[in-house]
Amino acid sequence: MPVSAGIGLRAQHHLHVLSASPQTAWFEAHSENYFADGGSHVECLSRIRARYPLSLHGVGLSLGSTDPLNPQHLANLRRAVARFEPALVSEHLSWSSAGGRFANDLLPLPYTEEALRHVSSRIAQVQDALGRQILLENVSSYLQFQSSTLPEWEFVAGVAAESGCGILLDLNNIYVAAHNHGFACHDYLQGIPQHLVQEFHLGGFSRIDLDGQELLIDTHGTPVCEAVWDLYAAALRRFGDVPTLIEWDTDIPAFEVLEAEAGKADALKAAGHAVAA
Repeated sequence: MPVSAGIGLRAQHHLHVLSASPQTAWFEAHSENYFADGGSHVECLSRIRARYPLSLHGVGLSLGSTDPLNPQHLANLRRAVARFEPALVSEHLSWSSAGGRFANDLLPLPYTEEALRHVSSRIAQVQDALGRQILLENVSSYLQFQSSTLPEWEFVAGVAAESGCGILLDLNNIYVAAHNHGFACHDYLQGIPQHLVQEFHLGGFSRIDLDGQELLIDTHGTPVCEAVWDLYAAALRRFGDVPTLIEWDTDIPAFEVLEAEAGKADALKAAGHAVAA
């Protein structure tokens, strides 16, 4: 996977990518959007994959749930991995189902030793089923469990160590959670072992007022803010060159806007190399 910045691929941009062949380093697609046996979306991704490196990023495994892993979902993912041969496969360190009922969200786990062992075991099952390592992404959160005994970064690092997975470090999610819960972003970066991080995500957020307090919401519908760009520069110093993705999932702009964001990520990386030299 190139260490240059890639772009989250959305259906609105399939035809543009195929017709214009932009100089994008790589693309990341949501796994579940390509589970079908065939159809235009699967055909477009197959053609794009023939030209560009690809990562598959899932949202539906509900790894932290106490529900059994869905065997059909896992079989669909295994088929998608075999079909598209992605360089990276990732999911979220979260849960979204309980008792067979699904929430349309990626919900945080309690940061406890029990939860760490539980989710690590399920990640190991997924990796065994796929025959490969996956990456786990930290999620944004808007509440904290009273039962939590570990800081989030210690939980994330512990899950990776226990399960053998890698880490997809979403820097926007760190910034959002740090603002909402009052911890320092740089403590998070320092708490993650360098060798575990294999991908960065960058995206945007929205602000709302909740009972007189400002809450940040991870919407992926705005440009990356300057504070997150600063955090990205710090992450580059800590973890080195890592494939970086620009995410934009709502109010999706023209492809050229995403190219500009990816260009800014590459420029920051180049500037860091110049300073180091």
